[in-house]
Amino acid sequence: MTFATTAAQSPAVVLTIAGSESTGGAGAQADLRTFQELGVFGIANLTCIVSFDPNDSWNHRFTPVDQQVIAHQLEATTAAYGPASDAVTHPGRPVLDTVKIGMLGSPATIGTVAAALGAGNYRNVVLDPVLICKGQEPGHALDTDQALKVQILPLATFVTPNHFEAESLSGLAITDVESLKAAAIRIHELSGAAVLAKGGVRLAGPDAVDVYYDGDTLEVLSSPKVGEVAVSGAGCSLAAAVTAELAKGATPLAAARTAKEFVTAGIRNRVASGAPFDALWQGGAR
Repeated sequence: MTFATTAAQSPAVVLTIAGSESTGGAGAQADLRTFQELGVFGIANLTCIVSFDPNDSWNHRFTPVDQQVIAHQLEATTAAYGPASDAVTHPGRPVLDTVKIGMLGSPATIGTVAAALGAGNYRNVVLDPVLICKGQEPGHALDTDQALKVQILPLATFVTPNHFEAESLSGLAITDVESLKAAAIRIHELSGAAVLAKGGVRLAGPDAVDVYYDGDTLEVLSSPKVGEVAVSGAGCSLAAAVTAELAKGATPLAAARTAKEFVTAGIRNRVASGAPFDALWQGGAR
């Protein structure tokens, strides 16, 4: 096999700060596959290891990454590519200005990541606000939720909550498309970020419906449901697709539309396993 020797244009560089999910369906693994499919150079800094327990109804087992290790990952990544990197004296070197935040899992990790984000000058911060990890103690989970809302949400430029997360962030009950619209508007008011609130299969009706709102534009993104059960990695991949498109220069609304199409194709071409859930296939749009 031979490869072209002409120099290719450097791709946009994106970072996901997220957990590792051991079956590969979600988390950093799903993010990196999404980045690759959409033509950006993906980097993953891990915050925790999540493994399902097949001997306990496939509930989560959550192991945090040491805070110093998280800080070291962020330090190395930002030194190599981050907004503070010396791209001026290295012509052609891409600059990392787009980051996706996934599973953080603890107030300590949230503090470490918030400090790193605050020290940078990121053009796009996409927050997939993972609020609950099964297997965590309830009190710890609530502390984590509160820390995420206080420390990370204000730094976000784009937020992609699922049905439960949109209810938690907005304080509103979501039962239909109109209440999903109201939640998206409320989350934008709280954060200032563009919002893609996911109804998915949680809302009744033949279509999987998400709502985009950025303070000016309110748009319902709809596609026929592919089954009535949520697919592992759909939320991660949606946020990662938004991240990739923003890094390439798309507007937030265009990024949301592309991400919706990407995830719908991935759900349609899902991957089955011995686990009681299917996983989205990021190559489904090929």
